Amino acid sequence: MNSTLQHIRFSVNDKVYNRDPDSTELGRTMVMQGIELIDEIGFEAFTFKKLGAKIGSPESTIYRYFENKHKFLLYLTSWYWSWMEYRLVMGTNNIEDAKSRLTKAITLLTEAVEKDGNFEYINEIKLNKIVVSESIKAFHTRKVDLENQQGCYEGYTNLIDRAAGMINDVAPAYKYPKMLASTIIEGAHQQIFFAEHLPALTGINKGNRSITDFFQNMVFSIIEENR
Repeated sequence: MNSTLQHIRFSVNDKVYNRDPDSTELGRTMVMQGIELIDEIGFEAFTFKKLGAKIGSPESTIYRYFENKHKFLLYLTSWYWSWMEYRLVMGTNNIEDAKSRLTKAITLLTEAVEKDGNFEYINEIKLNKIVVSESIKAFHTRKVDLENQQGCYEGYTNLIDRAAGMINDVAPAYKYPKMLASTIIEGAHQQIFFAEHLPALTGINKGNRSITDFFQNMVFSIIEENR
């Protein structure tokens, strides 16, 4: 099964890159080492010069793939959201009961990420840490409207649509499925960040399942109150 899944390629909008990094070994190395470097030093300190030194290539080589480090972050987050949608589909595909399917979906969207193993050059655990701490910087920019029009966030919107559809399956009369879906994802990320760095704001410790329990309770309580 793994040998088949290793051939899966997630579609990332071509406005995000100059050359698809998944199309070459150098590009995949660039992404792999970029994840390692951002996880190590943070996005603010990350530069293409430092990445070039890490992979043993000139800084100019990286610019052939990405216009700037913002687009590099957009690529990483776009890949991550597509992978999350893939996990959501694979993890719920055989669950016929709508409530059980949504329960599983919330678990997948809020639980600690494990290494997938089906995508050799991506460390999903470290990429998850980057998304939790840095992904807001991908769309809190002055160019957010233009980039949205270009489809740069379609990986995220596709994931939201998928989760919202599962909410609709349980509560078709509920008016705000997309708002609830995005709240699950963004809220869980914030609580994960708080648990690791600011535990006084959340009352739980890193790795605690309470985040998943909280969002499952919240979602089904909201649904029940609005039937």
